[in-house]
Amino acid sequence: MFAPSPRLRSVKNLERSSGQSSPAKASVSGSLTVLGIDPGLTRCGYAVLQVQGNTDISLTSLGVLRTKPEDELPARLAEIAQEVDALLDQYQPTAVAVERIFFQSNVRTAMSVGQVSGLVLSAAARRGIEVVQYSPNQVKLAITGWGGADKAQVQKMVKQRLKLNTIPKPADAADAAAIALCHIASSPLAMKIADSVAAKK
Repeated sequence: MFAPSPRLRSVKNLERSSGQSSPAKASVSGSLTVLGIDPGLTRCGYAVLQVQGNTDISLTSLGVLRTKPEDELPARLAEIAQEVDALLDQYQPTAVAVERIFFQSNVRTAMSVGQVSGLVLSAAARRGIEVVQYSPNQVKLAITGWGGADKAQVQKMVKQRLKLNTIPKPADAADAAAIALCHIASSPLAMKIADSVAAKK
């Protein structure tokens, strides 16, 4: 039985640990709220972005879900699953965007990232939330216009797109923000649907 993680008891605590500060707000009618996830077992980056209209993108929250390498794998996966559930319950995103990882020589790392990705995909699907996976090249292309961009170039564009004073940190959180921005750039139809639903209410 796992107690709620202290990191998800307070949005302020999450934002202080990530070095970013933004007002917390749940999904509202006529908006698109995207939870971006950069999956990882030791560090799982997340970012919550909200779009009003076609260009007004605001950063609601971002940070990193961490587990201890010395803990047993089932306990670590359970902790991440619980924290992802808490994020979904708190922010009620319209969509969840997850990086699709293609790797790598380290089979153990690939397996752990795949396990975390599966937890996130399942959690979103159980709630009927749209969930989409994007490759690293798709994210780079959507953010910078070039699929061969390096991490520093992507982070610089994330800072610019979100109108931040500094590049989001840690890097896993910045990657999650890039994934969420990729989904927003790829989803003009989703915004039209959200606006249409709001207009009918």
